[in-house]
Amino acid sequence: MSETLVAGQRTLRLEGEAILAAGSRLDERFVLAVDLLASGGRVLVTGIGKSGVIAQKIASTLTSTGTPATYLHPIESMHGDLGLVERDSVAIVLSKSGETDELFGLLAALARLDVPIIALTGDAKSTLARASRVVLDAAVAEEACPHDLAPTASTAVALALGDALAVALLERKGFRRDDFAALHPGGRLGRKLLLRVRDVMEDAAAPLPMSAPMSQVIMTLAHGRGIAVIVEDGALTGVITAGDLTRIAEREPGYLALTADAVMSRHPRHASADDLAASVVGLMERHAIMAVPVLDADGIIVGVVHLHDLLRAGAA
Repeated sequence: MSETLVAGQRTLRLEGEAILAAGSRLDERFVLAVDLLASGGRVLVTGIGKSGVIAQKIASTLTSTGTPATYLHPIESMHGDLGLVERDSVAIVLSKSGETDELFGLLAALARLDVPIIALTGDAKSTLARASRVVLDAAVAEEACPHDLAPTASTAVALALGDALAVALLERKGFRRDDFAALHPGGRLGRKLLLRVRDVMEDAAAPLPMSAPMSQVIMTLAHGRGIAVIVEDGALTGVITAGDLTRIAEREPGYLALTADAVMSRHPRHASADDLAASVVGLMERHAIMAVPVLDADGIIVGVVHLHDLLRAGAA
C-alpha cells in the first residue's frame, strides 16, 4: 500500500475516532447549550484562523435550518461589528486552546453586553471556558497532521459539534422540509424540496371495474403508459402494470380470458397531489414501482404520477 494512501486512511480514521469520542462525551451541557440557543435570538459564531472558517460554516448551517446566525470576526468586532449584537443574542465561540489572544477583547465585550457564551474548546479550564455559560468538550487526543500541528481532527470535531447543535435545534423547533425549502428556493435543491406531485402528475386513463376483460386492460395499459387503475364502488381496489401483464402471460397461456380482478395488485401504493415529489420518488424506489395513482382526500382518483416524470422534473 502506498504511503499516500496510508496517509489518507490514517487522517480519516483519526478524525472519525475524534468525532466518535466527542459524541461519547456529550452530556447535559449539550442540552443546556441547545436550551440557550432555542430561547435566544440571533446567534453570533466566532473564532480565529481555522476555527474562524469552521465558525462561518456553523453560522451558515444554523441559518439554513431556521436559527438566524452570523459569523462575527473577533478583530473586526472591536471596530464596529459589535453592532451585530442584539438584546437576546447568544454567542458560540470556537478555540482549540481557549487561550487565543485575539478572542479576549471580544470575550470582554460580550460579558459587558451580557451575551451568554457557548464555548467549543479543547481545554475546559481555559480562559474561554471560564468566561462561558456552557462549555462543550471539543478536545482531541491528537491531530491527524503527523506533526500534531495543523488543525485537522480538532476542526473536524468542532464542525461536528456545530452540526449537532444545528440538528438538535431544528428538531426542537419542529423545523420541517417545507421550512427548509422556503429558505433554499434556488437551484436543484430548491426544485427538489418545492416540487409537489400535483406539478408532475397527469390525468389517469379511465378507471376499470374489477370485471374488465383482459382486452380492455391491455388497451388501458397502452393509453395509461403502463398502468391501469381498478376501482369498485368508486374506491381504488388495485392496479395492473405492464409488468403484471408480462408475468401473468408467462404463467397463464390463457390469460386473455381472465378479468382484471385476477391480475391486479391489491392494496396498491398511492400518493396525494400535495405530497412532496421527492418523498414519492423514495416510495417508488423502495417498492420498485414505476407509477402510482394519485388520490384526493376522499380517496377519489385524480391522476397518475410516473417515476420517469418525477426524475425528469428534478425530484431526486
